[in-house]
This record gives sequence, C-alpha cells and structure tokens, in this order.
Amino acid sequence: MVGLQSFDRIQAPMTAETTRKGIMLMILAVFLFTIMDAVAKGLISRYPPAQVVWARFAGQALIVAVLLGPHMGAMLRTAHPYLHVWRSAFQLMATGFFFVSLAYIGLPEATALADTSPVLITLGAALFLGERLGPRRLFGVFAALLGALIIIRPGAEVFTLAALLPLANAVTYAGNALLTRHIGVKEPFWTSLMYGALFGAIVSGAYLPFIWVTPSLPDLGLFFLVGCLGTAAQLCIIQSFSTVEASVVAPFTYLGIVFSTLWSVLFFNDWPDGWTLIGALVIVSAGLYVWHRETLHSRKAATRSDD
Repeated sequence: MVGLQSFDRIQAPMTAETTRKGIMLMILAVFLFTIMDAVAKGLISRYPPAQVVWARFAGQALIVAVLLGPHMGAMLRTAHPYLHVWRSAFQLMATGFFFVSLAYIGLPEATALADTSPVLITLGAALFLGERLGPRRLFGVFAALLGALIIIRPGAEVFTLAALLPLANAVTYAGNALLTRHIGVKEPFWTSLMYGALFGAIVSGAYLPFIWVTPSLPDLGLFFLVGCLGTAAQLCIIQSFSTVEASVVAPFTYLGIVFSTLWSVLFFNDWPDGWTLIGALVIVSAGLYVWHRETLHSRKAATRSDD
C-alpha cells in the first residue's frame, strides 16, 4: 500500500543525477511496500488482521527509535498534538482497512482501488485546504471513481462489501496525507513518522490480549519483516522527496499495481481478471492526468512569479 504524500523540504539541487536517484528511491519504496502487502496477505490468512497491523506499527516504532537515538525526545516535541492524533488515526485506519481487505480480495484489486487516493487528495485539498478545483481536476476525480466501479462492479456476482475496504483505505489515506501536508511545513517529518508508529502500535496493541495467536518461529520472522519493509519503504520515500520534487516521482507510485499483480501471481497464484485490469488502467490514467494538470499549473505559477 503506497500513496503520494507532500514533502516540502527539498535538500538537494535538481540535476540529472539527483533526479535519477530520486526516481530509483521511489521505485524502491513502491517495491518494498508491495512486498510488505504480499507478506501481510499471507500472514492474515493465518492470524488476525489486528495482529499484523500491530506488527507493522510496532516494528516501525522500534526501528525509528533506534535510528533517532538520543534525538528521539526532540522529535517528539510538537506544538500540534491534536493534529498528530488525527493524522495518526487516519494512518492506522488506512492500514487496517487495507490489511483486512486482503483477507477477502486479491492483492491487485485492493492495490488498484487504494490507488484512487491521489485524486481523492486533490478533491480533499479543494474542500478543506482551499485549493482550486477546476473542471479538469474534477474530471480526474470522477474518472478514478469510475475505474473503481469497474473493478468492484456493484450488482455483479463478484461484488462483496469487502471490496469497499480499499476505497475506505483511499479515503482515510487521503485524510492522513492532507494532515501530513498541513503539519509538514511546520515540523520535521520524523515527528509525524514517530507519532504515527506509536499511535498505531498502542491502539492496535490494545486488541492483542483478545485476539493473540502465538506465531510459529518462521512466522515470527515474517511479522518482523512486515515492520522492517514498511519502515524501509517510508524512509525511501522521505529520501526521494528530499532529493527531487514530488511532481517528478509521482507517476512512479502507480508501479504498485504492476508489482502487486506480480506478487499475487507468484505467491498466491491469483490472476486478476480483465475487468480489474481495465479498471486499474482507468484509475492510473486518471491519476496521471491529474498529475499532468498539477505539473502544468505549477510551472505556469512559477513562470508568473519569475515575471
């Protein structure tokens, strides 16, 4: 599960080398996230989803705490505690919705539906952050939702309510991304990363006494792997956005659908049907269209400011 978030602190000058590095880091992040989702899907077939969600956040909290070391106290200081709670709650819900969906539907279908989040972020930015929503952006939003309808096919025999879970993931992820955008210009990303991990681990951990299933020794390693993959992917995203502008790497996030389909076939022998592929193509096209319009708008705004 991967989506585009907003990082405003570009630390390196834009050169061909840094652009190439930023793109490769984003591709690596998408690769790692989709492997995490595949591992999570395998675990969810044997363990309660809440236990897998807990492993995702507890692993991240542990790894980030080790990386920050003595600087952790400084990173936990914030002037916006309530915003962090809401942002972390959206992040936990997004992860929970997606992981639970993997118990009922295929990984490619879930990933494609979750990838409606970028256009939902565009819609949310207009509704809650006052950003302009023109007819072209609105067209992109409706096209993405049409792609989602093609995949879940309401009224068809293949439709189940579980197909709505990745869409719930997209909505809650959009809320998380919008709050990240709002907070990100005020505080270091590490603060959001740590609060999100701690909140997710504590809340999901509260259910463990009621649902805990003792893992086998090989599965214990897989639980730890989920946390490691999620953290490594998130750190790759941080470094990618610290290297190049978001608009440069945005299209590469849609490789998640390709990777997810590959893992689904290799690990679960689960092939997506033709309607899923068509719906995914519509969603990706809508997302790329919105990205293209955003890029043009940014360039025109930059040109006017230079004048």
